[in-house]
Amino acid sequence: MTRYSTKRKHRNNGNHRLYRTRVYGRDLDQIHQDLIEPEKYQKLPLDPDLPGLGQNYCVECARHFATDEALRLHKRSKVHRRRLKDLKEPAYSQEEAEAAVNIAHPKPGTSSDVNQNQEPQAIMAD
Repeated sequence: MTRYSTKRKHRNNGNHRLYRTRVYGRDLDQIHQDLIEPEKYQKLPLDPDLPGLGQNYCVECARHFATDEALRLHKRSKVHRRRLKDLKEPAYSQEEAEAAVNIAHPKPGTSSDVNQNQEPQAIMAD
């Protein structure tokens, strides 16, 4: 008797849980926009496709819950507290995103503008 011909390893099919987009939630910048007017999420219209007819909604996590008790338990959970901690940081602006990839235009009066203005004067003086 011989052993199995295949090795006994944990294999995956490339479908890691972090890369799945099937149940992808809302991003933090979208939730920051929702938190500007949280009153509109207090009384939502009835929707039979959502859990709990769409009445039990956590604005910070952008999730619907089946019952009010499930929502209360969620608000005490580690997942909810971690999301609140993430939301305390301010949202990124477009200028910060452009500066991160070095495509931001220099502001007037910075060192790059001063160097550009000095070169034509030196050429004309000769």
